[in-house]
Amino acid sequence: MQTALVTGGAGFFGGILKRSLLERGWTVVSVDLENDEDTQERLTAIRGDIRDASLLDRLFAEHRFEVVFHCAAILAHAVKDKRFLWSCNVEGTRQVMEAMRRHHLRRIVFTSSNCLWGEGMGRPVREEDVPDPVEIYGRSKWEGEKILLNATDAIDPIIIRCPTIIDIGRLGLLAILFAFIDEGRKVWVIGGGRNRYQFICAEDLVDACVRASAHTGSGIFHIGSDNVKGFREVYEAVIAMAGSRSRVVSVPRAPTILAMKLAYALRLSPLGPYQYKMIAEDFTFETTKIKRELGWRPTLTNEEMLWKAYEHYHVHRAEIEQRTDVSAHRQPAKMGIIRLLKWLS
Repeated sequence: MQTALVTGGAGFFGGILKRSLLERGWTVVSVDLENDEDTQERLTAIRGDIRDASLLDRLFAEHRFEVVFHCAAILAHAVKDKRFLWSCNVEGTRQVMEAMRRHHLRRIVFTSSNCLWGEGMGRPVREEDVPDPVEIYGRSKWEGEKILLNATDAIDPIIIRCPTIIDIGRLGLLAILFAFIDEGRKVWVIGGGRNRYQFICAEDLVDACVRASAHTGSGIFHIGSDNVKGFREVYEAVIAMAGSRSRVVSVPRAPTILAMKLAYALRLSPLGPYQYKMIAEDFTFETTKIKRELGWRPTLTNEEMLWKAYEHYHVHRAEIEQRTDVSAHRQPAKMGIIRLLKWLS
């Protein structure tokens, strides 16, 4: 029986990982700023701050961890205080690393992000490509990676760079898309909507994290779905499965991106630099390395993931829209000026 520390264990992916580990027979200690509603005999849930060195020291002293799964992160659209985001994501990672050093634990699996880039490269992005983030969340993830990779004298970090994680209960900015489909509104794509953007199924990411926890040494791995189709084709597939009256409509690229930049600058839209750059780009990860070294394979396509997530939203929408005191991924993002676009649809 293995024991793991899961940071962000009350969040969207951290919660899924935590529950999957428990189902596999692990003992789990979860630390999160939000309240963790899960209960289980082998779960210790702590509402606390990973920046608190004394809290981490107490947990490391009380439990014999084999691995840390570091999932805790504050999203850019979830908070107005960007210094708080930077402190949690960067200094939080530093405190976790220092606690591991003090308590002689080497293995950490860190869920990083494709937000390390702000534009496509005309080909799948490889592990050796140098990150170039365009907004604070991506920069904080990149800084977190560097903290861990600069401490390999004491720890063995495995970094898994993830595209958007999808599963039932995933909301955030996706809830805007789901609301449009649920109400039969027009779903807008930039240009022809032929650009491809990769997702990852949460359970597939769990599988990768568990495999990574048994991997020898340090490493960076890119993960993502296979057979990635363009946005138009993916949205049309979900709309068809939903039986929605929605239809996919194209808008011109240049003026739309300009309008998105202006709306974000005026704080009228939740879609920041990463979203308004990547929404019209091709962006996929090259996943050969993780398949070769960890024996990992994806199980769901983008359209299959989105359908599962939308179906859950459709069934539980009334309850979802009343949620408070949960992580940003588990509640709908505020639409801002996008609500006007919804009325026009």
